[in-house]
Amino acid sequence: MKSKTLDYFMVPLGLSVMVAYHIWLLYRILKHPTKTVLGVNAINRGIWVRTMMEDASKNGVLAVQTLRNNIMASTLLATTAIMLSSFIALLMINSGERPSKLVFGDKSELWFSIKIFSILVCFLAGFLLNVQSIRYYSHASILINVPVKKVSSPIHPHLTQEYVARAVNRGSYFWSLGLRAFYFSFPLFLWIFGPIPMIICCFVLVFLLYFLDVTFESSDLGSSVANRDEEEGT
Repeated sequence: MKSKTLDYFMVPLGLSVMVAYHIWLLYRILKHPTKTVLGVNAINRGIWVRTMMEDASKNGVLAVQTLRNNIMASTLLATTAIMLSSFIALLMINSGERPSKLVFGDKSELWFSIKIFSILVCFLAGFLLNVQSIRYYSHASILINVPVKKVSSPIHPHLTQEYVARAVNRGSYFWSLGLRAFYFSFPLFLWIFGPIPMIICCFVLVFLLYFLDVTFESSDLGSSVANRDEEEGT
């Protein structure tokens, strides 16, 4: 009975820590983008898009090649996710072979199926997010070669550098979310062996992600760029 209680207490606690950290990270990205790696990279991508589109005939090949590399990275993650999903689905069918001797917690068939299904959902979410990343990168690879200086703004009001920069940033955001789905799969996988390894992995993962997501460098330049973008948007 005590082993089952651990699942009911530790698993929601570990997942709550992961979700709370990402809610805090989302708040930091929206309110203080220059203090997060994702926010600084988004600002830098906007600068890169504007630089590439200043002279599309000169920088077009470089821009498309860079976006193609990003598409390949998203394709690799999407392929890996769908392959792991197929493997996990096969594992659910053959659920009789499970490491019951190594599990400390609820060992019932129902809980084992829930554990495997949660990992499956995680990888399927990663696959869909990376597919959306490929979609936005593909659009951006076409739009980034539009000669904005030769296009009349009243006729084509949406063909702007900011519009293309948003497409590139959305592709990057979906790629980051797909990668987060892989991160979430680690504690879910360790949950197969019990709630204790799972909650330890959650705390360790949050600790490591904090140092990967937060920038400790001076961000005066990024702040000035962000303020300039806000002024231009208004």
